[in-house]
Amino acid sequence: MNKKIKALLFQFLSFALLFVIARFFVITFTNASGFWIPAIAAIVSTILAPQFKAIETQQGLKLYMNWIFMKQPKEIK
Repeated sequence: MNKKIKALLFQFLSFALLFVIARFFVITFTNASGFWIPAIAAIVSTILAPQFKAIETQQGLKLYMNWIFMKQPKEIK
């Protein structure tokens, strides 16, 4: 599988997982209704989801993950 495709899939799966979790917490702990439930969950998921990127280096294409809870990007092997 191409590393760019893998980065896109990891990005989507991490966002989707966090979206489902955030949606559950928004429904459970707030009085939000209608459009606001998925909107709040999407904003929270966008902020908390890690970013995956395929970057061309001298050794070839490498996959990196950057997250707000980490100081430096981490290489994914």
